[in-house]
Amino acid sequence: MASPAHDPGPALDQDGVRLTVDDAIATVTLTNPAKRNAQSPALWRALAEAGRLLPGSVRVVVLRAEGKSFSAGLDRQAFTPEGFDGEPSFIDLARGGDTELDAAIAEYQEAFTWWRRSDLVSVAAVQGHAIGAGFQLALACDLRVVADDVQFAMRETSLGLVPDLTGTHPLVSLVGYARALEICATGRFVTAEEAVSTGLANLAVPGDQLDPTVRDLVSAVLAAPRDAVVETKALLQGATARDYEAQRIAERAAQGRRLRDLAGLGE
Repeated sequence: MASPAHDPGPALDQDGVRLTVDDAIATVTLTNPAKRNAQSPALWRALAEAGRLLPGSVRVVVLRAEGKSFSAGLDRQAFTPEGFDGEPSFIDLARGGDTELDAAIAEYQEAFTWWRRSDLVSVAAVQGHAIGAGFQLALACDLRVVADDVQFAMRETSLGLVPDLTGTHPLVSLVGYARALEICATGRFVTAEEAVSTGLANLAVPGDQLDPTVRDLVSAVLAAPRDAVVETKALLQGATARDYEAQRIAERAAQGRRLRDLAGLGE
C-alpha cells in the first residue's frame, strides 16, 4: 500500500469527475456508474477544470470510467423543461439569442479540447457503451484502448442534432469522410473489431486486461524523453494541414531544436 506521502488524494472530485495526479501521470475518472456516466454541463465544467488543474509534471493523462459503461452520452434530463438544478435547460438556451447559445456550446466544448495539448499524451480507456458525448469524449484523446465489449455510437443525428463537442474532426481524420458520415447518419454501433481495423482504437483487449494494458502503454510513452514526444506530437498534429514540402521543413526545424538541446546549445 502506498504511504500517505505518495497518496495525496484527488485534486478534484466533483460532479461525476475525479482527477488524481501521480507525478507524470494524471488520471481523470468518470464516477457516476449508476447513471452510466451520463454527461451534463456540470460534468463538462469539471472536466475543463481538471485540465486547468494539471501540474507541469504531468506528461500523460488517462481518461477512464467506473462501471460497465464508459459514458452513455448526454443526460436526457437536459432536454426536459426543468433541465438540471441551477442550470438553464437546453430548451431555454434554444429560445435565447444566437450569441448566448453559441457561447454556451463553446463553454461545453472546453471539456473536450485540452486533451490534445501538445505537451500531453492522453489515453482513453473505454469499455461498454460510449455513445454521443461519450464517443466524442473518447475521440478527444490522442489514443484509445478499448475493451472487447465496447460499443461506440454517434446518436446526435438520429435525435435531430449534430455532434458538436469537437468529435467530427478526429472522427473524419481517423476513419475518413465516407465512413464518418455513415456512422453519424445511421447512429449505428461500432464494435471493438471495427474500431481497431478503422483506426478508431489503437488496441482492443478483454475487459479485465483494459487497465493493465493502459498502464503498459503509458509506461512505454513515458520511456521516451518528454521534449522529443512533445515535438513529435506537434509535428504529427500539423501534418494534415501542411503539404509535403511544408512538413519536410517543419521536421527539419523540430530536429534542429532537438539536436541543439541534446548538445546543450538550446535557448
